Amino acid sequence: MILTVTPNPSLDRTYEVPSLDRGEVIRATGERMDPGGKGVNVSRAVAAAGRRTVAVLPLGGAPGAVVADLLHAQGIEVTAVRVAGATRSNIALAESDGVLTKINAPGPELSAAEQELLLETVHEHSRDAEWIACCGSLPRGLAPSWYADVVARAHDGGARIALDTSGRALLEALRARPDVVKPNAEELSEAVGRPLATVGDAVKAAEELREMGARAVLASLGADGQLLVDGSGAWFGSAHVEVVRSNVGAGDSSLAGFLIAGGTGPEALASAVAHGAAAVQLPGSVMPSPGDLDLAAVTVTAEVPVDRVLKEPVS
Repeated sequence: MILTVTPNPSLDRTYEVPSLDRGEVIRATGERMDPGGKGVNVSRAVAAAGRRTVAVLPLGGAPGAVVADLLHAQGIEVTAVRVAGATRSNIALAESDGVLTKINAPGPELSAAEQELLLETVHEHSRDAEWIACCGSLPRGLAPSWYADVVARAHDGGARIALDTSGRALLEALRARPDVVKPNAEELSEAVGRPLATVGDAVKAAEELREMGARAVLASLGADGQLLVDGSGAWFGSAHVEVVRSNVGAGDSSLAGFLIAGGTGPEALASAVAHGAAAVQLPGSVMPSPGDLDLAAVTVTAEVPVDRVLKEPVS
């Protein structure tokens, strides 16, 4: 079972539009409503693959009830921690050329009692989990060290931890030695405090995160591919994608693919790349099913192209 933890979930509305013109009336050509949040998306991708997943998340108000209903409809077991504030609602505008504009609400502020209940709930369910994926930003009220507490308690229970967050929350959690962290290029750059211009720069940054405590780093480099850096070395994975329809949740789908395939080594990286490539070709935040994957289009190599200039360098 893969347990996911989403401290700041959302109800996501995605509108497909021809183009985004400020000050104009824009008529959407398509729309979706999905349960949102990085951990929620990981659960959705795991469930789409036919694997059991339990989503732990704080839910409140009418939007929270809709999120729970949508997750149940996708075969996901939901363990809700009831909170007084309403679950946030986010909006995404997906243009026909692949450009995505997102408006993310801040979400409710959790009380001290709600924070402790969330932590205890995660610990209670971690005993049955093969992997725990802790993902996303922390809501108001939670200290940056909250993820570090989750990692420490999970390790005490024998579970492995995958962490996908950024900023101070990531740096604090590294000291608790998560089994794998999954930054994108921008988050990786922020963590080490310098720009990334090449794949080699990203490898060096990932190695620094390992020195800070991460046992493995799965780094998404957008259109350039993905890196896996662990104690045995580094691998680079990529896949050709014809058309990008939406990149919402693509990184979360990649993490799900990595964990589904065992969460270690080049085979897991290949699964991560295949899931991410499939996700960007689907509308909104739709998660890929096994029939959407094209493993034959994925290349994974230990000969990392360190001199390759990133198509989207991070400054």
